[in-house]
Amino acid sequence: MSRVQLITVTPDEADLRLDRWFKAHFPGLTHGQLEKHLRKGDIRVDKKRAKSNIRLEVGQVVRVPPLPDELSNPLQRNYAQQGEKEALSDRDIAEIRKMILHMDDAMIVLNKPPGLPVQGGSGQSRHIDGMLAGLQFDFPEKPRLVHRLDKDTSGVLVVGRTRQATKHLAEAFKRRATRKIYWALVAGVPRPKQATVSFNLSKIVTANGEKVVVDRDGQKAITDYSVISVAGQRAAWLALKPLTGRTHQLRVHTAAMETPIVGDGKYGGAEAFLDGAISKKMHLHAREITISHPDGKDVTVSAPLASHMKDTWKLLGFNESEYEDPFIEFDL
Repeated sequence: MSRVQLITVTPDEADLRLDRWFKAHFPGLTHGQLEKHLRKGDIRVDKKRAKSNIRLEVGQVVRVPPLPDELSNPLQRNYAQQGEKEALSDRDIAEIRKMILHMDDAMIVLNKPPGLPVQGGSGQSRHIDGMLAGLQFDFPEKPRLVHRLDKDTSGVLVVGRTRQATKHLAEAFKRRATRKIYWALVAGVPRPKQATVSFNLSKIVTANGEKVVVDRDGQKAITDYSVISVAGQRAAWLALKPLTGRTHQLRVHTAAMETPIVGDGKYGGAEAFLDGAISKKMHLHAREITISHPDGKDVTVSAPLASHMKDTWKLLGFNESEYEDPFIEFDL
């Protein structure tokens, strides 16, 4: 049997559910065994009892009870030592390296494709986090996630190349010292054409899993939006600037305006799908990020549209080259 272990939550594990954290660190521990330890109070977060679905925060300490030897060794984060870099397929290494938009000694910015999850979950064996060893190159440690995007959202994704850089970048997100611009295609045209949405949001559990809803007593959630171009009254190209970072914030805010993001059936229902040749995939893209770099300067990186959104833009006559940032005057 192992001894009691106290493990600190790292920046790349922020907002990860406790059960998924255990799956990553102790893959041999079954969900039933985990629940038994939680009921007995053997597993604690910051010395408090916890449930398997709580989301972890950076710096929290997870108490892991004594476990049988075959379960006791946490999954090593040093992928180079464990040979996991070599375990990646040539296809995975080539694919993740093609995603690189920017790389320096502190961080790498990727253009995440739609449909590929950032982290593992139920039924997800292939994800960005599992491919990051392919970006280690000659560094002594594997890059770490700084933030996340939804599985079906494409665009800029930041990873840190060292533990110190990851901590700095994660704190920049926490302090809102980042400027993020998303592009979306929505069904219908919002009124007015430029405004700020401030619907508070809460998470609820439904028969189909977790969902975010507008709730006056929920967490503050603020989004600036601007209509860039329209296709009659059928659809609109929006630029979105989230001022807070709530789960599914942009998807819920646009749906609450009765102009859901095209392809987002979870929040928009049938109205989120347009007739004709418009792709049924999610039309939400993390277009640009400006972030405080560990060297003290701000770095701005933009990501080209995913192929299905490029096709839609061409079909609707939208011209990417005519885009002008509608929020600059508010940031000055």
